[in-house]
Amino acid sequence: MTQEYRQSVYMPPQGAADLLLIRHGESRAARPGEAFPTVDGHGDPELHPNGEAQALAVGERLKSEPLAAIYVTTLRRTHQTAAPLAGHLNLQPMVEPDLREVFLGDWDTGEYRIRAAHGDPVIQRAHDRQEWGEIPGAETTAQLHARVRSGLLRIAARHPDQRVAVFVHGGVIGAALAMACGAQAFAFNGAHNGSISRLVIHGERMAVRGYNDISHLG
Repeated sequence: MTQEYRQSVYMPPQGAADLLLIRHGESRAARPGEAFPTVDGHGDPELHPNGEAQALAVGERLKSEPLAAIYVTTLRRTHQTAAPLAGHLNLQPMVEPDLREVFLGDWDTGEYRIRAAHGDPVIQRAHDRQEWGEIPGAETTAQLHARVRSGLLRIAARHPDQRVAVFVHGGVIGAALAMACGAQAFAFNGAHNGSISRLVIHGERMAVRGYNDISHLG
């Protein structure tokens, strides 16, 4: 009988951690003259009703996944987005502070969104140069990447051969996937609210296995 060699199906390497990076649901709109509340200087808006619906959809999508843990950041929009899934699985989310959103300095309480909507040239320059530090008082892209990498590696070290859900932010997903691929720093910015991306970490090596899955959002 002739032997057959079928195409292989990807499996994470032994000892690797399988991370589902979920962007929080849409947060409430920014309004001129109404600054977001802050946590350690970071804007901390709650979810918009659309974001609450996205959180429910994420919970339904992932409730049958064999998840060993759920992680959130210091900012409440990740806690609110994780809550439906945590309820389904009876898991208490753990906080990883280094995966909080990009610190936007003087513009971190809603001002960034307003200026972006009006085409502020500083924001355009930041995108052209792939450098968050162009924004007044913001952290640099290198600083963001360093802390995001540290946070991801800490989670991965705790969960060899396990899959975990990590509720984070658009800038953090962009940083993580760019580092994993060696891409330009802003190449993966703009993941959809409520989207799911997948990152497999083995030791200090990161591999992208999915990006911006929104099939559950309708």
